[in-house]
Amino acid sequence: MPELPDVEGFREVLHSCGQGRRVESVEVLDAGVLHGVTARRLRKELAGQRFAKPWRHGKWLVAPTDDGPTLIWHFGMTGELRCAAADDPLEAHDRVVLNLDDGRQLRYRDQRKLQGIRLTGSNATLERLLTDLGPDALDVERSEFLELLARRRGTVKSVLMDQSVLAGLGNLLSDEILWRARVDPGRPARDLSEAECGSLHAAMGRVLRSSVRAARVPPRRTWLTGRRDDGEPECPRCDGALRSRRISGRRTVWCPRCQS
Repeated sequence: MPELPDVEGFREVLHSCGQGRRVESVEVLDAGVLHGVTARRLRKELAGQRFAKPWRHGKWLVAPTDDGPTLIWHFGMTGELRCAAADDPLEAHDRVVLNLDDGRQLRYRDQRKLQGIRLTGSNATLERLLTDLGPDALDVERSEFLELLARRRGTVKSVLMDQSVLAGLGNLLSDEILWRARVDPGRPARDLSEAECGSLHAAMGRVLRSSVRAARVPPRRTWLTGRRDDGEPECPRCDGALRSRRISGRRTVWCPRCQS
């Protein structure tokens, strides 16, 4: 599932391939990824518009145009944004293609189609769409982070993944951050000490900075992410056996020796 680092990578694709470029035409190959906008309206309102500077909040990618509507992506579980040459063969899950004025294309690719593309013509509509999100996980200050955890019920893992609390973290990132900070994912968030919350915030910053550089959560063997899918996974830090259970419906991997 695309998390904050993946979407930051897609923002860079949009910046390098689309910013300053004019949309010549739009091909909607599967309208099932459109939300609140028809294929006809998407084609009509985007054609002739030039992309301005894109930005991201959590898992949402926002692409304003200079004089017209704003295009918004949420990548769900399998979405991705690719820059391609016009003569590159289409792939099976390419759903929407934006033809740009330099001959290149922006292609939205999505196998499961759980989210997709929205279009808005006003800042107020965009604000309403994003209003339920918490602060971006890459930007949140330590003091705000501590306050967010202190006033929430539920396990610390479920709180980290709650987009209304903190925008951008998903299952892999949350497990990695908790492992780095040596915090049991099943602990109640508001029972954590200030020192533990500070360790979580520091670990989150380190994990996100490394992941953003890789445009993904990297499956390094020195990371929990690189071991979690082994047949009998071992902790990269202590070599103890990793365990898994479901928290908030998601498979959660942790080390009972390191995260006691």
